[in-house]
Amino acid sequence: MLASMTAFTAHSNAGENHAWSWDLRGVNAKGLDIRLRLPDWIEGFEQSVKAQIAQHVARGNVTLGLRITRDEGASALSINEDTLNAVLGSLRQIESHAQKQGVPVAPVTALDLMSARGVMDASQVAQDTAALKAALLADLERLLEDFVKMRTAEGRALEAVLKGQIDMIEGLTKAAAEAAEARRPQVADALKANLARVMENVDGVDADRVAQELAMLAVKADITEEIDRLEAHVSAARALIAQGSPIGRKLDFLMQEFNREANTLCSKSQDTALTAIGLDLKATIDQMREQVQNVE
Repeated sequence: MLASMTAFTAHSNAGENHAWSWDLRGVNAKGLDIRLRLPDWIEGFEQSVKAQIAQHVARGNVTLGLRITRDEGASALSINEDTLNAVLGSLRQIESHAQKQGVPVAPVTALDLMSARGVMDASQVAQDTAALKAALLADLERLLEDFVKMRTAEGRALEAVLKGQIDMIEGLTKAAAEAAEARRPQVADALKANLARVMENVDGVDADRVAQELAMLAVKADITEEIDRLEAHVSAARALIAQGSPIGRKLDFLMQEFNREANTLCSKSQDTALTAIGLDLKATIDQMREQVQNVE
């Protein structure tokens, strides 16, 4: 099934003493371009997020934003109570000795206690961050699943449009072949007239050169190869769409080939009806190419 590169989804959740909200959007791009707006205080988080997105998305400009807030009732710091009790015990001993010696002691503030080594438990803070990271990555998986569903839904609509345009190209190609067949007598008459003019002035002219010029005239009027290649491109486009995404870049290359054959057909037409068909063909190909830009 085809997937579009255009999608948007948002999601909010909470856990591990935090609440957070995601927004994820995608637009078309030549390759996979991941842009992140994430908190920088969760160790290794950005690399993990990029790897997780790459597992679900093959192509497109993907922008992910995350906002995190701490729950009001949650403690922002982790305290090692054993170390704090030891520090307070030592502080009492110091104050007792100082009073006996008559040495004044400045009051100790809570900030002073927090600055004491080991009172704030860094290992517990790291564990809390690791748990939050795991919860966020699990929630990101659900966000990406919704994102892929939206891209797939867009892709279904896109596939229907592309199939309709391929049918139009096939119909115009058949019409061009019929118009070319209908103009065959006219082309033959034109070649005979050209041959007559050449034969009137063959004196002193190389016979091989005359033959080459006549062959070139015939080739310039023949669109059989262009018709054959257009038909082959129609079959190739249908086969690619049947494969499903990611095929966007291959389809884009194929559209260039479609356009090249349509241009050549118009340049060779030498017929009003065939030129009109060629212009309709070019217009349809351009419309299809615009749609292909959104295919993953």
